[in-house]
Amino acid sequence: MGRARSTVWAAALGTVVAAVPATAHAEGNAPRPLPAYRTADGARQIEGRPSTADAPLIEAGNTYADTIGPGDRLYRLVLDQDGSNAYVSAVVRPPAGAKVTGSDGIEVELMTTAGRSCPASTGRSTFGYDPVPLAAAGVRWGAEDADCAPAGVYYAKVIRTSAKDSDQSPWPLELTVQREPGRGTGAPTTAPSGRPTGAPSLPGTEAVGRAGGTGFNDARALGAGVWRDELRPGQTRWYRVPLDWGQQLGLGAELSAARVTRKYSSASGGLAVTLYNPYRAQVADRNTSYDGVQAGVTLGRTPPVDYANRFSGDTGVRPVSVAGWYYVAVTMGGKVADFTEDAVPVPLTLRLEVTGAAAGAPAYKEDPAAVGFAVGAEDRTAAREGLTAPEAAEAAGTRSLMRVVASAGFGTGAMLLAVLGGWVVLGRRGRGTTTG
Repeated sequence: MGRARSTVWAAALGTVVAAVPATAHAEGNAPRPLPAYRTADGARQIEGRPSTADAPLIEAGNTYADTIGPGDRLYRLVLDQDGSNAYVSAVVRPPAGAKVTGSDGIEVELMTTAGRSCPASTGRSTFGYDPVPLAAAGVRWGAEDADCAPAGVYYAKVIRTSAKDSDQSPWPLELTVQREPGRGTGAPTTAPSGRPTGAPSLPGTEAVGRAGGTGFNDARALGAGVWRDELRPGQTRWYRVPLDWGQQLGLGAELSAARVTRKYSSASGGLAVTLYNPYRAQVADRNTSYDGVQAGVTLGRTPPVDYANRFSGDTGVRPVSVAGWYYVAVTMGGKVADFTEDAVPVPLTLRLEVTGAAAGAPAYKEDPAAVGFAVGAEDRTAAREGLTAPEAAEAAGTRSLMRVVASAGFGTGAMLLAVLGGWVVLGRRGRGTTTG
């Protein structure tokens, strides 16, 4: 907590926060363990069941922690008949070095008490070359199907697929349940046509340091521009980008030269990039080999964020249907360690293009910003200052306290400032040394 409070105090005073990547060097050039995935603050421990008979209840607005081995886990939802959409995402986290194949992955399906899968409800993701955090999301469309529109009990089935010779141990599982309000009068009900996509025009300005997070919960905020970080073999760095209605995202990732220990070697999937939407469904992914000299991946420009995209049959268009935070995961393949010095991080450059003027939200029955499907002033501030979600929350609290101080009389204000100053000093003392 000390580290976050110190960072936020600087942001509250108007200081530019540039998260410079921390070095991964250790004494004797030995590699330190990679940082672990940060679980969601306040995640509730739960135990999914193999049968609907005793499936535990999960509710919108909450995040849950569980484990999952190969096979199924079932959870129960109670949903209203109000046209709202329910999104259930699952993130699995294999241990470092776990064996995975392209047939291994995670799947989320929403179904009725009769066992019928809700239409277009199932989300799937599979691994590439490395055991990285992987997410998929299932959805109940509250206004699109007679069987899944009524109020009542539904089930979320989370399935972990695993080849026989892949890792079979239980993995940590993070479940997040989100509710999107029902559409109001005038909201679109048909798929768009002729969506502009294509190759982005990536910027070439000087890079600014921003150290990525370990997962969705501490992803580093970025906006349009060029950003510098670093990676070690087997590591994934996470970032988040606010995309408003009507906006498009294009991005590129580059690995520069590593300290090579064996020439003329290469790792398939040595650089991989995955883009997720605000409810953690995969939008796009791409990977390329890396030889220790140079590698680059560019994701095509997304379609403009549009409510109507959800009605498209194109899997690259359908997920870009809500405004909010989009997540970028960049991985350096673990096999790169076979021909480079693992302890020495490799420079990573991210180039982001955000195009399109922010448009008004479509007609909703309720405010979508209340459940995270919008971009507000505080989100744009977080992107400018490079704040993670926990840091942004601390910043909002600090700004609120400063407003109290500003509105207080001299004596009370001075006392509050003294208390706040002591709080920051204690936070700095507890900050310690961190590594990336």
